[in-house]
Amino acid sequence: MAETLETIRTGLFIGGANRDTAETIAIADPAKAGEVVGYAASASTQDVADAIAAAKGAFPAWSALSAVERAALMAEAIKGIAEERDGDAAVLSRENGKVRFEGWIDSLVFEIRWNLALMLADEVDTGKTLPVVPGIPVSTEVQHQALGVVTVIVPFNWPIAILGAALPHALLAGNTAIVKPPLTAPLATTLVVQRLAEKLPAGVLNIVTGTDANMAALIESPDIAKVCFTGSVGGGKRIMQMAATSLTRVTLELGGNDAAIFLDDAIIDDTHLDRLYAAIFDTTGQICMNTKRVYVHESRLDELVAGLTARLDKVKLGYGLDADTTMGPLHSPVQKAFVEELIQEAKDAGADVREFGELPGGDLAGGNFVRPALVVNPDQTLRVVTLEQFGPVIPIIPFSTEDEAVAEANDSWAGLGGSVWSASPEAANRVASQMACGYVWINDHGATRLDLRAPFGGMKESGFGREQGIEGIRAFQDTRAVATIDAAALAAQAH
Repeated sequence: MAETLETIRTGLFIGGANRDTAETIAIADPAKAGEVVGYAASASTQDVADAIAAAKGAFPAWSALSAVERAALMAEAIKGIAEERDGDAAVLSRENGKVRFEGWIDSLVFEIRWNLALMLADEVDTGKTLPVVPGIPVSTEVQHQALGVVTVIVPFNWPIAILGAALPHALLAGNTAIVKPPLTAPLATTLVVQRLAEKLPAGVLNIVTGTDANMAALIESPDIAKVCFTGSVGGGKRIMQMAATSLTRVTLELGGNDAAIFLDDAIIDDTHLDRLYAAIFDTTGQICMNTKRVYVHESRLDELVAGLTARLDKVKLGYGLDADTTMGPLHSPVQKAFVEELIQEAKDAGADVREFGELPGGDLAGGNFVRPALVVNPDQTLRVVTLEQFGPVIPIIPFSTEDEAVAEANDSWAGLGGSVWSASPEAANRVASQMACGYVWINDHGATRLDLRAPFGGMKESGFGREQGIEGIRAFQDTRAVATIDAAALAAQAH
C-alpha cells in the first residue's frame, strides 16, 4: 500500500511563540516535478527584527546562568527527539531528495552532537590565572564571555546534522540564537528546532524561514554578534561582505574539493571500497566533505575502478522513501544541469566516462535525477576535476609518485578535507601531514566518519573557523582579562 504523504506546514518561532505569516514558500519535491511537499512561513523584515529583539532580550538572563545550568536545560530540551525521528526523516527525504535512512541519520547526528557539547559544560566557564611574577605586579584572570545573539544558517544537504555542529555550542557558551533553515528545504529543520525551542526559556532559540531578500538583518544588524554559515563559497563571500558592515564575526564552513590519495600499498578490499563508495556517493554526491577527486597509484587504477564499478552496477535511482532506492535525485534542477554539463564536457574532451543505473520513469521522469558516473584518467584541467561537482560523478586520476599525488591534491582552491589510503601507518601519516586541508582521514573519508568531538573546518576558500569540541564552544565566546594590582609586589618593584 502506498504511503500517505501529508502536506507539511511550518511557521516561525519567535520569543517563545509560533507565528504564522501572510506569505508562504512552496517547497518542491526534487524527485517529482511540479509536486509540493509543504509550505514554510515567509518572514517579513519585521518578523526578522522581532526575532533579533527576542534573542537580544533573552540574552542577559541566559548568559547569567552557569554553563552547567544551561546544560541541564538543554539536556531536558533534547529529550524525545528520537521519538519523532522517523517522521522527521520522511519529511527531510521528501524536501531534500535523499533516501529516508540518510534523513534518519541526519537527526541522529544532531542529537549526538548536542549531547557531546553538553559533556563539555564543566570546561566552558573555566579560565586561567596568570600569577604575580617579578616585574609584573598584577594577578590576572583570563575569562571567557558569551558574544550575544548568534545567527546560524544551514544548507539543504544535511541541515539538521550540520546545525548540531554549531547550535548547541553557541547556546552552551551563553549565547542566544536565531536559526535560519535552508530556503529550499526548511520543513524538517523547523520542526526539530521548534520542539527544542519550546522547552527553552522564551527568546533563547528562535527560527525564521523565508526569502533572502528579507533576511539581511540576520547578518548586518549591529545586534547580531556572530554569524555561523555553512554553504557554498559564493554564499560565504556574500555573508562576509554583509557582516563587514557591522564588523560581525563569522565562521564559514564552505565548499570542498576533497582529494583521496590511494598509495601503491593501499588495501582495496570490499571493506575499503564500501567506505570509498559511500564517501563519494552519499546524498547523491551532495556533501561538502565528500570525496570529489580520487588519486590512485597507476599500478592500482584498474583494481579501484573495477571495485567502484561493481558497486555502481547495483545502484537503484528512485524516490527517497522507496525501500529499494539507493540513490535519490539532486536537490535542484540547476544542480542537475550543472552536473550534466560537467559529464558532457568530459565526454567531449575524450575522457573515459562510464555511467551507471537507469533513470526512473513514471511520476519521477521529470525529477532531478542524474546517472552516477566515473571519469577515468581525465585531463586535470577539466571542470569535473577543478570544481566541486556536488553530484554523483567522480574523476579517478592515476599518479606515479607520492610527491606527484600530494602536489596535485593540494593544487586546488579548496582545503576542507582529504584522505590517505595505505597499509603503512608511517606512509599514511607522512602524506596526511602534507595535505593542505582542515581534516584528514586515513583509510576512510566522509561525513559519517567524522570524529564529532574534534574541531572541524576548512582552509583556503573552504572557509575558516572551527566547529565541534571545546574549540567550537570557544568560537562563540570572547576572552577578557581582569587584572588585580598586588600592592606588595608594586611596592617592592618601586624599591
